[in-house]
Amino acid sequence: MATTISDVIFAICAVAIVVSQWFILRSTARGMKHEGSQRGSAGPALEWTYAVLPALALAALLVFSYRAMHPDTVRVKGIAPSSIGMSS
Repeated sequence: MATTISDVIFAICAVAIVVSQWFILRSTARGMKHEGSQRGSAGPALEWTYAVLPALALAALLVFSYRAMHPDTVRVKGIAPSSIGMSS
């Protein structure tokens, strides 16, 4: 069970990650607008891949970290229907 202080620290870190990834993606878009940025590079698709994949990985890590901190908030119960009185 997570404490209040760990929730606050997690929220601060999550906001810092989101803001920093936004700046990385924004600078990638700005850098690709310059004429000289395309010489000798593999292309814009590869550059966007290197910018977006870490952002997606960090988002997944945030989700897994939140679930590890709060294991009781994400609970799924599978209830099987009773087979009594049912004929095959």
